[in-house]
Amino acid sequence: MILKTINTGQIILINMLLIILWHLIVLFACRSIKNKAFFSPKKFLYVPRKWEASGNFYVKNLKIKKWKDKLPQYVAKNGFSKKNLQSLTKLSPEYIDRFILETCRAEWNHVICCMYFVISFVINPFYYAVIFSLIPIIANIPFIFIQRYNRIRLLKLKRKAKINFAKEFANPT
Repeated sequence: MILKTINTGQIILINMLLIILWHLIVLFACRSIKNKAFFSPKKFLYVPRKWEASGNFYVKNLKIKKWKDKLPQYVAKNGFSKKNLQSLTKLSPEYIDRFILETCRAEWNHVICCMYFVISFVINPFYYAVIFSLIPIIANIPFIFIQRYNRIRLLKLKRKAKINFAKEFANPT
């Protein structure tokens, strides 16, 4: 409890600055990881779960289609953007794979941003630690849901694309 002896206003200010700093550090770390295997969709963190029901959990329970496009999207300079989506009939397997990888990268970023709670509990009295732990968690959860939902949809699209490619290859016209 490093912040035990200061007033509430100072605790709020310090925590807000630390939350911003933590998010910037995580973003820098995320952008610095060049090893694509680190963000493999086959890793435990990114694998679709049964409870997600092939994305239906997000659609039926969270009404994700109504709000997901209203949240801001971060795109680094020369970064990947879903706004570059091509026609669904012209999507290359490489593009789909890159999009899937970027959903894993973004999910990792948002999950690690939620880990501010560790810092919060180290520096704050318990009551403040709980409050300042919840802020990044509440702020990042919707983005995690969006990444998971989009990845599930992209994996379905990838399976369909493989089936269509196999049909075209087997029956060339």
